Amino acid sequence: MITVAGKTAQAAPTITVTPKAIEKIRASFEKEGVAGGGLRLGVLGGGCSGLSYQFKYDAKPRERDHIFEYGDVRVFVDPKSMLYLNGMTLDYKESLMQSGFAFDNPHATKSCGCGSSFSA
Repeated sequence: MITVAGKTAQAAPTITVTPKAIEKIRASFEKEGVAGGGLRLGVLGGGCSGLSYQFKYDAKPRERDHIFEYGDVRVFVDPKSMLYLNGMTLDYKESLMQSGFAFDNPHATKSCGCGSSFSA
């Protein structure tokens, strides 16, 4: 919540995508030969913790999507998923054991070992 001139208003929804994640998204799009569109982030029921992350290419945003732009990379989030993803940071991590996208979600109260599902 933000207070301006004595009035309380909702803060604009935010999703942060790190430069490393942007680089990997861009490289993935180039490898697949897709131009335009963006990355669809969402939340679906299922997974070992109750909710799972949706992560796929989408040719265009839907009418009610929140659209986040990071240079030439766009991220689309539907309003329902935004309830669970607001304030989240999407990163890309590499280690000797594994590499991949990592979700730092302030709404996740519990997550599975692989990091692809959570409960809120």
